[in-house]
Amino acid sequence: MEEETIWQRFLQPIFSLLIDENKLKSLSNGINWKQECDLLKDENLVYPDYYQSQNFHGIAGGYLTSSAAVTYDEITQYVLAPNETWIRQELINSVQGQPQKILDLGCGTGSSTILLKQAFPNAEVIGLDLSPFMLAIAKHKANRAGLKIKWLHGLAEKTNLLAERFDLVTASLLFHETPASISKAIIKEAYRLLTPGGQAIILDGNQESLRQTPWLTNVFEEPYIQEYAQGNLDGWLGVAGFEVIRTNPVWWMNQLSWGIKPILVERKNFQTISSLQDLEFVNLN
Repeated sequence: MEEETIWQRFLQPIFSLLIDENKLKSLSNGINWKQECDLLKDENLVYPDYYQSQNFHGIAGGYLTSSAAVTYDEITQYVLAPNETWIRQELINSVQGQPQKILDLGCGTGSSTILLKQAFPNAEVIGLDLSPFMLAIAKHKANRAGLKIKWLHGLAEKTNLLAERFDLVTASLLFHETPASISKAIIKEAYRLLTPGGQAIILDGNQESLRQTPWLTNVFEEPYIQEYAQGNLDGWLGVAGFEVIRTNPVWWMNQLSWGIKPILVERKNFQTISSLQDLEFVNLN
């Protein structure tokens, strides 16, 4: 018999006390799941094994269930201490300039996507996720807020979107839930999708802190979190070709990583922009 995780034995009962069950039932009953998922779903998409073979956060079937989608926001508000909105807002605050085309990879229920659209109301904003159930919640939240956001069902590591279409690509709380090989592939895909000079911004768990807390894997049923913790986002961004790379801690358990896709400009010879100062003074016209 499989041993119960700490999540099942201790944390799940605690969260059940914190969560408003009536609120969740009302949310779930207010969505026509089949209709919404059919509208959002890419019928040609094949779910990768790393995604559909694992339980996440103590939920059998992972994110391919309506229960996962409905409970995600309620649980995350307590997990992202001291305040979920403050932590997600750090991503928004790190954006340079006024991006006009934004892609949020692994957008989940759209919490960061919605903040991006509110911060840059004139931008085209797209949220992409593997779960049609999560996208249904994201769409519901955006409609309730009166925001026009496009939601796509797809793989973050292979979006099939046109190259160099976006000037900002983001990912929030995605990489710790994918194998390291997939995280690296997602970064390469972000590089392909960005225009020269475009920004990639990744908000996720603090790798250094997570290396010191291996018990979190068992607590929250995060099958890939230690693989993520042993990696180095700065290094992954550098290998993909990004420059001006930096990672800053966000409180203790989270971090924000940032990089620019280089621009080639003609100043006697072609050269690569290697600093924010250079970027500010380049005339791209």
